[in-house]
Amino acid sequence: MTQPIILEVQNLSRSFGKFQALGGISLKIPKGKLCALIGPNGAGKTTFYNVVSGRYRPTIGKVFFEGRDISGLPSHALVARGLLRSFQVTNIFPALTVRENVLTPLAVMRGLSFSFLGSMARRPELVDEAEAILARVGLRGQSHRVVSTLAYGDKRLIEIAIVLACQPKLVLLDEPTAGMNPEETDRMIRLIKELSDKSEITFFITEHDMKVVFSVAENIFVLNQGTLLAEGTPDEIRSNREVKQAYLGGSLDAASH
Repeated sequence: MTQPIILEVQNLSRSFGKFQALGGISLKIPKGKLCALIGPNGAGKTTFYNVVSGRYRPTIGKVFFEGRDISGLPSHALVARGLLRSFQVTNIFPALTVRENVLTPLAVMRGLSFSFLGSMARRPELVDEAEAILARVGLRGQSHRVVSTLAYGDKRLIEIAIVLACQPKLVLLDEPTAGMNPEETDRMIRLIKELSDKSEITFFITEHDMKVVFSVAENIFVLNQGTLLAEGTPDEIRSNREVKQAYLGGSLDAASH
């Protein structure tokens, strides 16, 4: 049975003055399938994510989420529909505790004010939900630590926890292992795989680290100079001659094993 499509992009283009950053991209992301977007520096990956996540309006083309046209809708409207993006730079509250960072989106999703954090005892069910989310991302027992005191890798895990608290259907993960050491990278790979396998959330990642991409992705899309160069399974992409040339012949092979 064919998987339903959660995200579809049709003939998507984005220009900045006379410069065309994206030119006529069309692709589909099946629900529940972990896909990746890769490409050399300057290929248009960030612009693509900015258009899909509502930061930029498309110059031409359409973006559909769960079959509905979301082209040009602002980011906050997309979050409410279940389409979220996590950024390369951690987007967290360093002065709050780990638990408070997760309680904040839980409260917002329920229409509660930020003053809720001062009276958490009145809503123990939200505290329990926050603790369950922290356990899912491997931060059990860290609830009362102030975020600014944590290691970089743990801060990235908190960002994932914040995304989970928003009850996403589709998550755009923008360079989830950027700046991590090898141990932190392996932990993030395991987490992404587990969340993809054990939840109904669809993940669409962009990454420079080819080891990460070929470890987690079921399907890979390759951008080059603002256009879609190739798409396929990891094996198909690894052996694609045009993709190898875009990555200056050989660096893709070296990074993906």
